[in-house]
Amino acid sequence: MWARALAGIGPGFLLSAGLVGLFTWMLPGPWQDTLVPGLIAFFVVWIGVMGASFQFSSGKRAWAWLGGLAAVTLGALWLLQWLQWLG
Repeated sequence: MWARALAGIGPGFLLSAGLVGLFTWMLPGPWQDTLVPGLIAFFVVWIGVMGASFQFSSGKRAWAWLGGLAAVTLGALWLLQWLQWLG
């Protein structure tokens, strides 16, 4: 149980940041206009990810899935920045 909870806190935090970052990047307008709604959405998404981490059958699976998805989302943000598609 503790491993799943920590997976929701650690990699879940990074996954939530990546998801909200990708979503706010797609919104029209400058990034300053999406800052406050993005911060509010981040906490909602993070709570959802923390709750979903308890649906995994083991802590190892939670860490693997959440860590892998966090790496994918943050990697996508890095790639978009490297391609200079992000401001």
